[in-house]
Amino acid sequence: MIHQKVRLGDLLVEKGLISEEQLREALQKQKASGFSKKLGEVLIDEGFLTERQIAEALAEQLRLDFVDLYGVELDFKLLAKFPVQVLKKAMAVPFGEDEDTIKVATSDPLNYDALELLERLVVSKPFKLYLALKEEIYHVFQRLEIIQSTKEIVAEVKKEISQQGLKVESEESAVLKLIRLIIRDAVLRGASDLHIEPDGHEMVVRARIDGVLHETFLFDMEVYTALASRIKILGNLDISEKRRAQDGRFTLTIEGKEYDFRLSTTPTLFGESIVMRILDQQKVLLKMSELGFEDDNLRIFLDTIHQPYGIVLLTGPTGSGKTTTLYAALNEIKSIENKVLTIEDPIEYQLSLIQQVQVNEKIGFTFAEALKSFLRQDPDVIMVGEIRDYETLSAAAQASLTGHLVFSTLHTNDAPSAVSRMVQMGLEPYLISDSLLAIIAQRLVRKICPYCKEEVRPHKDLLQKVSRWLPENPKFYKGRGCPQCEMTGYSGRTLIVEILKIDDVVAQKIADNVSKLEIARIASERGVYSMMIEDGIRKVMAGITTLDEILRVTRS
Repeated sequence: MIHQKVRLGDLLVEKGLISEEQLREALQKQKASGFSKKLGEVLIDEGFLTERQIAEALAEQLRLDFVDLYGVELDFKLLAKFPVQVLKKAMAVPFGEDEDTIKVATSDPLNYDALELLERLVVSKPFKLYLALKEEIYHVFQRLEIIQSTKEIVAEVKKEISQQGLKVESEESAVLKLIRLIIRDAVLRGASDLHIEPDGHEMVVRARIDGVLHETFLFDMEVYTALASRIKILGNLDISEKRRAQDGRFTLTIEGKEYDFRLSTTPTLFGESIVMRILDQQKVLLKMSELGFEDDNLRIFLDTIHQPYGIVLLTGPTGSGKTTTLYAALNEIKSIENKVLTIEDPIEYQLSLIQQVQVNEKIGFTFAEALKSFLRQDPDVIMVGEIRDYETLSAAAQASLTGHLVFSTLHTNDAPSAVSRMVQMGLEPYLISDSLLAIIAQRLVRKICPYCKEEVRPHKDLLQKVSRWLPENPKFYKGRGCPQCEMTGYSGRTLIVEILKIDDVVAQKIADNVSKLEIARIASERGVYSMMIEDGIRKVMAGITTLDEILRVTRS
């Protein structure tokens, strides 16, 4: 292996990526930390550069190729020849070989001693070094650990398959043990969803934790076939039908608690993609004050939901916490004096003092049909799980105009877009303006882990995007990653919201059928609307979340 002397700081200055002053500042910070961090890490923490910028500059200087490890097929047989601890010390991944060399990706090509030790373990061929991002190297290490930890139970499943074929319906079968292991792991991690996805060579299991997918297991396709069949049996699905999407539901007891699982399958190129939504029936309903509403927004929302009639709409994509907010709102206003009816698909959590109804489209009992029957039940408050069509929207508007408070959800990106969406669905603008009370758009963002929280300076490009909303001398924080947060730097989630309150002037603009931009402008001028990113920036300034996280879920 050829040693090349390279001063990273001088190289970055020479390429114009940082100034001499920024380099001096970073070197001082590095010295103050007792050289516990490398210069590149300090430059990233100070917001001067991104990891990719540093990696690409270093690759060019050292005449190395840059490799995207997410885009190459890893040779796990080759990886198995190397001790994992030696690989970790060198921050290196042997990802393939040809006749002359072994291809090795590393995020630290200047760590010569560790790389030479790794090279001495295989005397047959020399190394050809490539540069890769540290995050991608860590991801490969996680995969290796996953494969190692599940090796025993996978061997048991394969033995069972070879002896019984795919008849794996026994309660003590290895396949069911494997399913329980996967689900238990997801529950203990606090996951909201499980994704089981086949590709050409293997099956990947990913868990959505705090809104972000994490790879948790990796199996070959032989295991996938048995696993998919057994999960479909659990959900009462047709195991012979693999060409159409199917939905089901089942219940399992994990760690002494009962969980419901909403099951969805859809055919893909390499097999059926299986997704399970995890519902904890013993989960305590959050109070309005615990959801994450900032004080002013909470006051507006509470005032809105205590109105006697009108429509309150919650908008946002799937998984943005709309149902949780709706349940919290219903929990806030329910009482012995109120009759509250809900129509849901499906009923996720059971609420006391509330009559909950399940949609059954097979027999024609849709949202719209249920809503019509509700009006004969003398309700005070109605909750419609989702407005999907004109018929449901029209029935909701009529219910609100006849003295009922109606809660519902709609899929739009922001609050003003909900008005345009309702017009597109066919409702007359004057009916929208007469019936709407408020529109709440929301997203869930990850909170900084309190155990590894530290002050940082975001990258200059990020700061430029949000500069108009920042106060003077802002402070930013992030989690550096620790065992408490599984090295993610985040723990738990909170809401960021925007509320469009419909006052008389905004209602008139809606009736005049103006554009969503005009509605947003007028409402903002009148102080009844502020953008979601503003709520996000307030939470960043309070040290609750990071700027990267806000920009991940909102548009600046």
